[in-house]
Amino acid sequence: MLNCYFRQMKYISKILLAVILVGLVSCVPSKKMVYLQGADGLEQSPQTIAQDYELKIVPDDQLLITVSSKDGELLEIFSNSQVLGSTGASTTIQETVGLRVDKDGKIEVPILGEMQAGGLSRRELADAVENKLIEGEYVKDPVVNVQIKGFKVSVMGEVNSPGVQTISGDRITLLEALTMAGDLTPSGKRDNILVIREDGDQRKTYTVDLTSGEKVLESPCYYLKQNDVIYVQPNKSIGVKGSSTLSFISAGSSIISLVASVLSIVSMIIVLKDK
Repeated sequence: MLNCYFRQMKYISKILLAVILVGLVSCVPSKKMVYLQGADGLEQSPQTIAQDYELKIVPDDQLLITVSSKDGELLEIFSNSQVLGSTGASTTIQETVGLRVDKDGKIEVPILGEMQAGGLSRRELADAVENKLIEGEYVKDPVVNVQIKGFKVSVMGEVNSPGVQTISGDRITLLEALTMAGDLTPSGKRDNILVIREDGDQRKTYTVDLTSGEKVLESPCYYLKQNDVIYVQPNKSIGVKGSSTLSFISAGSSIISLVASVLSIVSMIIVLKDK
C-alpha cells in the first residue's frame, strides 16, 4: 500500500514539473522567434538594392594574383615568382599563401615591385597590375585576376555551430552566415544580434533585429566584410545561472518535491491509522 502511494506522489510531482516547463515555453511570444517580419511587403513594393557590397582590400588580406596571355612565352619571367607564373598559355598559382597586404596597405609583387592594394577593390588592383605589365613591356595583352584568399567571418554565441567561416566568394550576407552556423538556438536573442567590424583604424559595433525585415535588409552590415564577428546573445531568462526563469524552475521543483514528501507522509499516516 505504501509503495503505491509513493509511486503516485512521484508521478504527480513529475506532472506538475512538466506543466511548469510547458507554461514557461508557451510564454515566449511568437513575435520574438519569427524572422524578417514585414518582409512580405516587398512582394508589392520591391526594394532597390542600393548597397555596395563590393569588398575593399584591407591590411592582412592574402591576395592571389594570376596573369594570363595569348602568348605564353611573354609570361616566362614570372615562372619562379610566388604568385605569378605560367608554363603555358595561362598562369598557375604556384604558392597558395599568396601576397599579404601589410599594415600600410602595400603588397610586394614579384618583378613589378611595391604596389598599393589597401582600399582598392579586386578589379581596381587587377587593372593597376595590368597597366604596370603593359607599361613595363612585360606582357602586351595581360588578363589579371585577383582573389582574396581566406575571406572569413566569425560566428559565436547562441548558434548551433559556432566558429570561423571561410568564404570562397566576395559576397556573404548576415543571414547566410547565420545559416552556415546552423541557425540560432532556441535560447538565442533574435532581436539584438551584435556585429563587430574593423573599418580602417576604427572598430565599430552594430546591432541587428532579425525579427524585423526592414531593419535587417537596411542594416549597414547586411553584407558582411572581412573579419566581421557576429555574436548572438542568450536570452537572459534561459539557462543562465542566477536568472529569474532558472531560479523559478529550481524553486518550483523544490516546492513540488517538498509537497510530494509531505503528501507521502500524510498518506502513510492515514494508512497506518486505517490499520
